[in-house]
Amino acid sequence: MFVLVNLKAYPCDPVAVAEAAQDVSEETGVRVAIAPQAAHLSAVADTGVETWAQHVSPVEHGSHTGSTLAEAAADAGATGTLINHSENRLKLADVDGSIDAADRADLETIVCANNPDQIGAAAALGPDSVAVEPPELIGTGTPVSKADPDIVTDAVEAAAAVDESVDVLCGAGISTGDDVVSAQDLGATGVLLASGVAKADDPRAALEDLVEPLA
Repeated sequence: MFVLVNLKAYPCDPVAVAEAAQDVSEETGVRVAIAPQAAHLSAVADTGVETWAQHVSPVEHGSHTGSTLAEAAADAGATGTLINHSENRLKLADVDGSIDAADRADLETIVCANNPDQIGAAAALGPDSVAVEPPELIGTGTPVSKADPDIVTDAVEAAAAVDESVDVLCGAGISTGDDVVSAQDLGATGVLLASGVAKADDPRAALEDLVEPLA
């Protein structure tokens, strides 16, 4: 299972969280990655933890003020990127463009989507993975794997029907090791979470609890 922690724009110490994630990953053998703000990519990558961008723009080098260039994210140490998170939605053509941009920079991709139908459409664009995240559950502490497990199993089936090589992650409300196991049991190959770690009083303890059933 892959555990990707999105720090969003929460007021946490990204380096401290990254150091904790790197230690937990090394100690348990579980793949753990951190997605910080773009300005913190280099600092987080310097900890040795697997580092992901929260977004890359569907642009090439040129006149694109305010964009997040995929090559710049890669130069800063990112090895992958989220695309189309529910808090940063893109048009379908721009999702496709961002995947192309990430491919140019050799970044692994996870395209987020709200439901199984969108998962199928996202999988057709050729990302490495997709993540199903019902927006109404994000940040609630109620995981989709418990609130509506059919969404996860249907998303796995929808992606497989389009391209069996596309992995499916489960997001929204993930906060405990039990949530991770439930997602795995439903066919997900990883989880995407944020506040359960980024807003925790003790991020290392939160990470240890998340991966303990997997170690």
